[in-house]
Amino acid sequence: MPTVAWSDQLQVLAARLGQQIAVTDGQGQQLSYGQLSQDAHSIAHALLARDLVSGQAIGVWLPNSLDAVRCAFGIRLMGGAETPLSWSLTDDEFQWCAGLAKVQCVITRADRADRVRACGQVPMIVDEFMRTPSADSLPPVHGHDTGRILFTSGTTGKPKGVIYTHSARWIGEQMLKAAMPMVPSAEDTLLLMTPFVHGASLLTFAWCDLGGHVLLHDGVDMTMIEPLLQRHAVQAVFAPPTVLAKITQAMAGQQVQGVRSIFTGTQAMTANLYQATCALFGPVVRITYGKSECVNPITVLSPAQTHAYFTQASLPAGACVGWPVPGVELRIQASQNSDEEVQGEVYLRAPQLCAGLIYPEGVVGHEDGWHATGDLGYIDAEGRLLLTGRVADVIKTGGYRVNPDEIEAAQAGGSLYGALCVTSVPSDYWGEVIIAVAQDAQPGWAEEARERVASLSKHKQPRLYVRLPSLPRNAQGKVSRRQVAQAVLQSHAWSDGPYPALQPVPAMNESLVGPSLDAFSST
Repeated sequence: MPTVAWSDQLQVLAARLGQQIAVTDGQGQQLSYGQLSQDAHSIAHALLARDLVSGQAIGVWLPNSLDAVRCAFGIRLMGGAETPLSWSLTDDEFQWCAGLAKVQCVITRADRADRVRACGQVPMIVDEFMRTPSADSLPPVHGHDTGRILFTSGTTGKPKGVIYTHSARWIGEQMLKAAMPMVPSAEDTLLLMTPFVHGASLLTFAWCDLGGHVLLHDGVDMTMIEPLLQRHAVQAVFAPPTVLAKITQAMAGQQVQGVRSIFTGTQAMTANLYQATCALFGPVVRITYGKSECVNPITVLSPAQTHAYFTQASLPAGACVGWPVPGVELRIQASQNSDEEVQGEVYLRAPQLCAGLIYPEGVVGHEDGWHATGDLGYIDAEGRLLLTGRVADVIKTGGYRVNPDEIEAAQAGGSLYGALCVTSVPSDYWGEVIIAVAQDAQPGWAEEARERVASLSKHKQPRLYVRLPSLPRNAQGKVSRRQVAQAVLQSHAWSDGPYPALQPVPAMNESLVGPSLDAFSST
């Protein structure tokens, strides 16, 4: 599409909904649709007055807040490339992302201005944008101009920049709204707790376009979240599996009424987690497949379909993420044959796909419009996509190729340990050695975990079991297998050979990971 009329779209919403509340933050501050439109237009005019133009990268370094919402809307009104930066970034990570995207300035709070300057960037204080209110409309923006730059999670290396045009943003939002399991009214509140730089912001745009109310919390604080759920104050929740695990554990044994949809994705949902979620909320879980490189949704599994899948007699291998939405094409680049399905890397082509990826060497596009997702999976007999792991995570050990997700699935739900990660360490003798790393583990956990994989082929069973106080995660809350392996090697002495071993380093226990660290061998 040649142009996108962001300004007209927001002003129509403001005229129609006026004083209806669009967004509320965790402190109870509220933003009406009318005020959102005025604030966003004020920000857009202020940016244009600073000689910023359409397609230029404008950094946003803010926590989940009304300011983050105002800026996200404001930047796209003037045609800029909104470049959200995670509030939890270190200075090195901030410099990397801002430099990769070539941001022109960074909108932030006054207390972070000095950090922005120290990182070589120009800060713009968000409060100053509100000093000159302006509701004047703006012309449509060029659809082919860069409209957003996101960053990959960096689980397999440094983050890459992901370029979206304004057209792709608009198309993605229409597809997201079309695939909604419910059309919100003014009384329907969507609870968002994850960082606004990714899924929370996409759902904010879609939910507000439909006239609903967004409740934006900065993280999963159960002292605030549990009362909301108990008093039926929310009708929908966006909760990736890591968030659902926290909620279901904190509210085990309770039943929550009134939640009509739980949006989940970003990683596989286990059968145990689905059962716990269903016991708490009922059969309202809706699964989607999305990536930083392609605006969600790619595939959808509705609540009814999700419930039918998880309540069948036996579950097939992999995590079912549903059928592709209209306009999305999927194909499998076959790498091996299973007994039932052809498995391989998932490729996708879609109208909401990113325009390319930013590397230090430059921008790389897609061959014939197809994007190699890096995910392993297969299409089942019903046409659904099932994911089985990541290409980059495949472990090569003793001449075999092993998918760590299969091992994690077998060991999930142990009673003597919390989160568990299967990763590997390099070995001259084996190529790689598979290790299982658990947090919140109790005595006897390794034996329990070992029993759970006894039915797997010998080469798939972890050789070593390690306990750490916590598992390293990236900015999106995902466990990073690479960082877990690094943490293990930093805190243990590694002995290679036919019978590899990891021994905790006493001198490093207290300074690095605390005294509760140990290791077990399976040999």
